[in-house]
Amino acid sequence: MKPLAGKTAIVTGASRGLGRAIALALGEAGANLSLAARSKPDLEETARLAAVSGVRTLILPTDVSRYAQFETLVERTIESLGRLDVLVNNAGIAKVLPFAEATPSDWREVLDVNLGGIMNGCRAAAPHLIAQRAGKIVNVASVLATVALPGYALYSAAKGGVIALTRSLGVEWARHNIQVNAMAPGWFVTDMNAAAFGDDRIRDRLLRDVPARRTGRLDEIGPLAVYLASSASDFMTGQTIFLDGGLSVA
Repeated sequence: MKPLAGKTAIVTGASRGLGRAIALALGEAGANLSLAARSKPDLEETARLAAVSGVRTLILPTDVSRYAQFETLVERTIESLGRLDVLVNNAGIAKVLPFAEATPSDWREVLDVNLGGIMNGCRAAAPHLIAQRAGKIVNVASVLATVALPGYALYSAAKGGVIALTRSLGVEWARHNIQVNAMAPGWFVTDMNAAAFGDDRIRDRLLRDVPARRTGRLDEIGPLAVYLASSASDFMTGQTIFLDGGLSVA
């Protein structure tokens, strides 16, 4: 079955890692894909992998922290693929450093991408989704929005904001039949954290508090994204689902 057949989804940060896994899962579920990130070559690889599912793809290098670029992304998606049904706000950066050493510039950079990028996406998509009285927005938060870890204060603050924004928009846009939900992944090994997980000492420390005692597999995040993007989640909005091996409740 193709629960997203005939739909079009924008996925930001689709060039690798979680974003690529999410995009490929949506493609397998039948969605045409508008793929956005800063790296065009990596986006081209995601598009090549998605082509196996027989869906149409569009590649648009985008800096999500710039509203005008996100507005162009939405407009080009509708022009090229005919519609917009799903927006997955996945793009993010991690800057790990002690808070006492963080500068206002560090703060703005992390907030502008991790939270500002989601604000830009939701705002740019809003007129189209509201006009058609239907839409799905899936925001990618993090378990670190609720679990503290030294060095991640900036990142955690931004991801906490993602959860708060998701709750607010879920309530505000329910009347327009737009469902806004979030995923909060735990530890998944990606390019962003591969060096840390390559160190046995750090890996053991990070997994010590995970009841499942392992990292997530990339193929485990796609099904959740498909659920939140499909009609199966029509009565769910404003919620954040933690996919973290039990870390957030341990």
